[in-house]
Amino acid sequence: MDTFARQLGRTLGMAMLIGAASNCGSGEENPYKPQPAWSGKQASVPAPPTLPSASTYKQGDAYTVAGAIHQLRSLLHSKEVTAQPISIVGYIVDSNIPRAPDCAVHKTGKKDPDNCSPELPSFWIADEKGSTKGPKIRAVGWARNFAVIFDAMTAYKKLKPGDQPKEPINDDILNVPLPFPLPAVGTKVKLTGAYNFSKTVVSDMVSEPVGGVIAPTKFEVLEPGTEVAHFAKPLP
Repeated sequence: MDTFARQLGRTLGMAMLIGAASNCGSGEENPYKPQPAWSGKQASVPAPPTLPSASTYKQGDAYTVAGAIHQLRSLLHSKEVTAQPISIVGYIVDSNIPRAPDCAVHKTGKKDPDNCSPELPSFWIADEKGSTKGPKIRAVGWARNFAVIFDAMTAYKKLKPGDQPKEPINDDILNVPLPFPLPAVGTKVKLTGAYNFSKTVVSDMVSEPVGGVIAPTKFEVLEPGTEVAHFAKPLP
């Protein structure tokens, strides 16, 4: 009898556990109560950004600034813009010519003072005219220092409106002609040259980890700007 009682007890216990498990979550003790729709202040969700499409990566045979930067930062497409020279179109939105320190503004052949530390001559292009906050690409390697620009500015100012220089001023170290007209904010240009995250010019390395750097060997003006390249102080 004792053995039968124990087996019966175990059987009844298992039946009770199974019955309890089958009733778990049935919702009888906590039935669903539908709630009314939210009537308070709606959440303010910003619109999704407009991403550049493949059709906006180029203008003719040249990349846009956004297109060149996209390809440069892509693991799949970076070689398309770094393996060989490319062309990029954009508006000049900044230039460090007006910010050149006075100690660096002089004729070539004169040494800068020892405490003079000018930047490498540079300008920046963007897709939108006047846009200094968005993506930009830095252009270097078109002049090694501000003394070469001083010589070019001195020679070019003698030209009458509409004239072209008979012999453009050359940077004899970089072996490139300086652009004419000299780069100024507001001008739309087409630059052709090597493009990458960094570029070494003579002994100076310039790195731009966001927008990259182009060293143009060809400078084409697509739309002239209203400004003229100038130093902080007028030429003598």
